[in-house]
Amino acid sequence: MLVSRSTLAHLRFVFSVFLLPVYLFAYSQAQHVDFLRAMLIFIIWYVLAIPATNGYNSYFDKDEGSIGLLEKPPAVDKSLYFVSVLMELIAFLLGFFISIWFAFSVLIYGLMSKLYSHPATRLKKYPIISFLTVFFFQGAFMYWAIFGGMIGTTLSAFNWNAPVLIAGGICSCLIGASYPLTQIYQHEEDSKRGDQTLSLLLGYKGSFIFSGIVFAAGIVLCFFYWHILGEINNFYFFLGCSFPIFLFFNYWFFKVIKEASAANYKNAMRMNFISAVFMLLYFGWLAFAR
Repeated sequence: MLVSRSTLAHLRFVFSVFLLPVYLFAYSQAQHVDFLRAMLIFIIWYVLAIPATNGYNSYFDKDEGSIGLLEKPPAVDKSLYFVSVLMELIAFLLGFFISIWFAFSVLIYGLMSKLYSHPATRLKKYPIISFLTVFFFQGAFMYWAIFGGMIGTTLSAFNWNAPVLIAGGICSCLIGASYPLTQIYQHEEDSKRGDQTLSLLLGYKGSFIFSGIVFAAGIVLCFFYWHILGEINNFYFFLGCSFPIFLFFNYWFFKVIKEASAANYKNAMRMNFISAVFMLLYFGWLAFAR
């Protein structure tokens, strides 16, 4: 099967970097991780499963305006559908080398992405349901799946202690805080398609306020997490890495209040880039200092 340039573009492999802090956090908190096992988990999620969901979503969205990392997305073709499904199948099968539970975690993640995008269900049309889907499955669910895969345990055998639960909550808050801001420049296109996204529901100002509240909740959870573990210096480093994000967030917010046109693709990508750089710095430091 010939893979077109359009398909490769819509898989948006670089987008996986935005979700990489979840992996790094799980890796940093798991003890005695086998390197080859960790690499296989990385490939399954970040080379296969996540790009596959990107492609599947793009195939049914058929965006004409800017989307994440594609300012001018090329027209989709049928190969995008088949490649995304094939990649997801390979990710599922490779998951059995980690565990049955891990493989089905990958499958569940893929199924939820289909419910999110497919015209028959299109969870993306419903602002609260779509937010909760992304909030949970790209945050806590992914963290617990990766963490469980790292330490070689199953969901039923998990030690569901406070740190494990709070760590999942931190990941969900970080994902949830960025969610409405990734939609803020797509109001016109989402309206045309009939998708009532969270950002459309909240409006420009509301999207920023909601994002700030969810990120603040993540900061609170981060404090309790490191306080429980007796490593409070890790929390202060988190605050330091969050400060540049806070500065640009407020700069962008005030620009949008003055002129709605500032809620555009370029500013959204700047926000994503700054957030990704400093969260990768923080969670990367945790991973390499473990």
